[in-house]
Amino acid sequence: MSLKLYQADVSTQQPVDCAGEQVHAGFPSSVHGTFTESIDLNKELVPHPATTFYARVHGDSMRDAGIDHGDLLVIDKSLEAADGDIVVAFVDGEFTLKKVHFDDKENCIWLIPANEEYSPIKITEENHFLIWGVLTYNIKRQFRKR
Repeated sequence: MSLKLYQADVSTQQPVDCAGEQVHAGFPSSVHGTFTESIDLNKELVPHPATTFYARVHGDSMRDAGIDHGDLLVIDKSLEAADGDIVVAFVDGEFTLKKVHFDDKENCIWLIPANEEYSPIKITEENHFLIWGVLTYNIKRQFRKR
């Protein structure tokens, strides 16, 4: 899986009307057709503009985590990765997106794919390694049939 990184541009505001009520994913409920609020996606998705980046997913190693080829990721470099987080890691000159596992028994870090066709990557002192950022949002592209 490869990633192309983009700096988050929050220099503009982009308010979008937002329904004042919840949208139910179970049984339908009545909607009154009024928009009482607006939401700015920059403020919602990018709490730390100086350390937030976007990346477009290329590959399928994280598909079982719901991250598919073409998805747009929001990555925050200011967050410290915790065990089980999905991270962008820089390993031996390449970026990759994987779930991180800190293995105290073996004194190593594992980068775990979410697709059984790929093997986990064991990170040791011999690797040039950096957790570059933590995934905060995965934006799915939904295609309409025309």
